[in-house]
Amino acid sequence: MSRNMTPTDQSECYLNGTFQALAQCQVSVLDRGFIFGDGVYEVIPVYGRRVFRADEHLARLARSLGAVGIKNPGQASDWLALVRELIARNEPDDQCVYIQVTRGVARRDHAFPQGVEPTVFMMSFPFPHIPEQKRAEGVACITAPDLRWRNGHIKSISLLGNVLARQLSAENDATETILIRDGLLTEASASNVWVVRNGRLAAPLRDHDKLEGIRVGLLQELCGVVGITLEFRPIAEWELRCADEILLTSATKEVLPVTTLDGQAVSQGEPGPVAAALYKAYQEAKIRQSR
Repeated sequence: MSRNMTPTDQSECYLNGTFQALAQCQVSVLDRGFIFGDGVYEVIPVYGRRVFRADEHLARLARSLGAVGIKNPGQASDWLALVRELIARNEPDDQCVYIQVTRGVARRDHAFPQGVEPTVFMMSFPFPHIPEQKRAEGVACITAPDLRWRNGHIKSISLLGNVLARQLSAENDATETILIRDGLLTEASASNVWVVRNGRLAAPLRDHDKLEGIRVGLLQELCGVVGITLEFRPIAEWELRCADEILLTSATKEVLPVTTLDGQAVSQGEPGPVAAALYKAYQEAKIRQSR
């Protein structure tokens, strides 16, 4: 996390049935999340203390848990109640709620332990709003080979591949590292990636190589609202480099235009009309769909 995303010591978190001060929160070193990265997570945006796309985020959490064989500790209504309680206990009005579920505490053995309860941890941090000037100018990205495991559809806490990819962009004063596998666009280290050519928006096919961000379904809806043609298909690296616009989406970036790729301007080096239209529609959706 960057500094403006870091919870304070005074913030409250949730751990295994108890709300407590983050500074006092402790997890066993034998937790499989610590030992193996054996767990999943979710990040849910909150605007004006209202949760945005809660059903979609909790459904993805359930899918990730099922994919790794961890029993879901609660129903969607249970999770939503905990999320709302955590929001109420923390500041400010715009937050992000982080949920992490690991397989639990057990002696170190690669095989799944029996009779172990999952560890459930939740915390809140201030929503890291991107400065308007940065949005107006667009951001720089670099590209790199996608060397991560082939189960990218699982929102796993085993994020070393993403961490190394993001560090590449940090070392090059870039916002994101856009990943290429077998000559095709997959995603970025912590974002979905979209390409605009001739007024049409394209996104990579949804498969196990990439995480289907909650923004993917949302942008599909918004394209219908604003009249933008959207297609899901393989996107070659050359298309990325010849794009009229490149967009990043995530819970914290929302819709963010890319204006520089590997040191070269994207098209005219300015945010384009598709990014502007979708960002505006996104802001309107935040009002309609938060609860």
